[in-house]
Amino acid sequence: MSNNSTGANDNTDTNDTDTNHNTDTNDTAAQPQTTLTPDELHKLDAFWRACNYLAAGMIYLRDNVLLTQPLERMHLKQRLLGHWGSSPGLSFIYTHINRLITTFDINAIFLAGPGHGAPGVLAPVYLEGTYSEVYPEVSQDLEGLRQLFRRFSFPGGIGSHCTPELPGSIHEGGELGYSLSHAFGAAFDNPDLIVTVVVGDGEAETGPLATAWHSNKFLNPVRDGAVLPVLHLNGYKINNPTLLSRIPHDELASLFRGYGWKPYFVEGEDPNTMHERMATTLDACLKEIQSQQAQARLKNQPQRVIWPMIILRSPKGWTGPEAIGGNKIEGSWRAHQVPLPGVHDSEEQFKMLETWLRSYRPEELFDPDGQLITSLRAVAPQGNRRMSANPHANGGLLKRELRIPDFQDYAAAVALPATTRAYNTKPLGAMLRDIMQSNPENFRVFGPDETTSNKLDAIYEVSKKLWLAQYLPEDDNGGELSPDGRVLEMLSEHTLQGWLEGYVLTGRHGFFATYEAFVHVIDSMFNQHAKWLAIADTLPWRLPIASINLLITSTVWRQDHNGFTHQDPGFLDIVVNKSPAVTRIYLPPDVNCLLSTANHCLRSHNDINIIVCDKQEHIQYLSMDDAIKHCTKGLGIWPWASSDQDAEPDVVMVGCGDIPTKEALAATALLRDRFPDLKIRFINVVDLFRLSPEHEHGLSHRDFDSLFTINKPIIFNFHGYPWLIHRLAYQRTNHDNLHVRGYREDGNINTPLELAIVNQIDRFSLAIDVIDRVPGLQNRGAHAKQAFRDRQIECIEYAHEFGVDLPEEDHWLWTHDHTPQ
Repeated sequence: MSNNSTGANDNTDTNDTDTNHNTDTNDTAAQPQTTLTPDELHKLDAFWRACNYLAAGMIYLRDNVLLTQPLERMHLKQRLLGHWGSSPGLSFIYTHINRLITTFDINAIFLAGPGHGAPGVLAPVYLEGTYSEVYPEVSQDLEGLRQLFRRFSFPGGIGSHCTPELPGSIHEGGELGYSLSHAFGAAFDNPDLIVTVVVGDGEAETGPLATAWHSNKFLNPVRDGAVLPVLHLNGYKINNPTLLSRIPHDELASLFRGYGWKPYFVEGEDPNTMHERMATTLDACLKEIQSQQAQARLKNQPQRVIWPMIILRSPKGWTGPEAIGGNKIEGSWRAHQVPLPGVHDSEEQFKMLETWLRSYRPEELFDPDGQLITSLRAVAPQGNRRMSANPHANGGLLKRELRIPDFQDYAAAVALPATTRAYNTKPLGAMLRDIMQSNPENFRVFGPDETTSNKLDAIYEVSKKLWLAQYLPEDDNGGELSPDGRVLEMLSEHTLQGWLEGYVLTGRHGFFATYEAFVHVIDSMFNQHAKWLAIADTLPWRLPIASINLLITSTVWRQDHNGFTHQDPGFLDIVVNKSPAVTRIYLPPDVNCLLSTANHCLRSHNDINIIVCDKQEHIQYLSMDDAIKHCTKGLGIWPWASSDQDAEPDVVMVGCGDIPTKEALAATALLRDRFPDLKIRFINVVDLFRLSPEHEHGLSHRDFDSLFTINKPIIFNFHGYPWLIHRLAYQRTNHDNLHVRGYREDGNINTPLELAIVNQIDRFSLAIDVIDRVPGLQNRGAHAKQAFRDRQIECIEYAHEFGVDLPEEDHWLWTHDHTPQ
């Protein structure tokens, strides 16, 4: 257990372990070292020792939790799991932020970015009492300590990172790379909140974290809180060095100055020295933050601020075993997980473990009943000032419902179904504009440089794009930039999604629109947030938060100029993998269905709502009244497009998505012109999970059979990959007759109809499929099939000659001569 400081003070030494640089533009070292009184230093160090003892105990012990008896192997867990390496640094930072809270009465929360550092956060959360309040069985006594140790990394217990079960957490440590963007999301529109976020040096190597450093250019000092990042350099990942710990000091300082931060360095390993340095540095950072905010708020002048950050360099596995078998542990990758893995078999390691645990002197920290001694309890804040009890870390406590205007006010006029065209997303932009105006401190819109492209630009009428960086004269003409804007745009889906999640997790509401081809960038972020929500749903003390709402547009079927790389509807397959308790997928085919769907999603909570709707001009199918009924049901028969009234259908034609619905309707018209006696039932699907009996939105088998029949062919024209529909509906009675068409990875620079043809979702392929599958049509349909194939060829030839689709096919509308009277 190392307690020595090297005393090095070379600013360019890559192995500098005990320097103290207050880095400004000159990177000078000029901090006074008298912040703490001897009593404060003693209590801070004792509280930190208690944290380290608990962290080590969680990994190793199942009994004899305060070492009141000689340690025996029967007191150990059989399987040793957990991550020690980052834990001492995390609890060190947490302890010092507590001092900042108690000294200056600030409002703060804590985000732990390192992937597996839960012991370093669990320990102070338990010691300040919140954990026992949430989980009374983990009480503040010997039995409670035993329960805490036993449940850590243990079946039926809790994981080794900061999961939703941990009070005070809004960030899942296993996400690795999103902590900083989550922190900024939490700080937006929270003017008195300071978000301390610890960035692990392994985590700092990820792409999402690298882009998130630029979030400082979007923090408005007038209306937002502050983010105080602590880059924790402990030198190693699992068994490799970390890049930022091995570059020269000046290069590291220049990197963060280049990102627009003012870095403060706190470096060393001697606890007493490091406590003083950390306290002094935190006081300086807080003073700068409050000064910058006060100046901006006094003038009511938003401006870009060079915010402070801390680079903390401490040994990996700080205060743990120094070496074993001639190999270094503390300060090396061997401290990452379990520093002494052989305690069950090695007498040497077993004795080292007891020596290590007793080095924290638990008898000085806890009374005989297992409670932290009275003098140390004052180190932690009280009540909601505790970071683990702060309402911002349980956003449902603060959530206010959005004030949403009547979505019907934005309706598209539809006198007759499928006889007019309109841009689907434009009216939604107007609705979002008015939501923003009515909720100026509670709602934000996020998009990666695509808000105008996605036809949502009406929102700029009430709120521009936030921009605090440099302005140029040409920005005034159409740039829609403002230092006070509430639309957040940056060409990083990772950062935007992180901002949105942090914003929603702390009690607010948001809307994110992106291109379908690029939504895959946030696959892992969606996965982790879905897992977070699924666990949070089981925790009664976590109150519901607003849903994450994702509009996926610029879709696969309208990528005629972008080509093959932009043709990928597979995000829906990712969504279906996650818990049905939190996932929702909607494919509204027109304006009015989109408005009804968006209204529902914006009012929902604890879900991830995926809305797929293209931004281009499309056929409008339903009046607002009909759209509301249709979306409420989630799917249904369109009587005006069907010919099976009061009869058994010969075939069920299904459209799901805007272009697939258009092509399915056009196929229906072709068939009814050729075969007037053919009984076709036309169904449109908006809520994709209606198809799955395993989802809470799923239709009952009886309702499904009634709609889709139990023995008739179903031609299902789908927006995405066709196998997804089979995956959802495989348990249905008539699944053997379900024939799905969708995107098949065929395409390039194609016109919309040509792309449909090469993937066989076009009207002609669908009509041919019906002829092949309906008994009685195979023989008499031969001429029709040939005519349809000839028309496909004509369409492709026209597209290749003129670069656009045949106008009479592209501008096709439903003729109501087809509609039964």
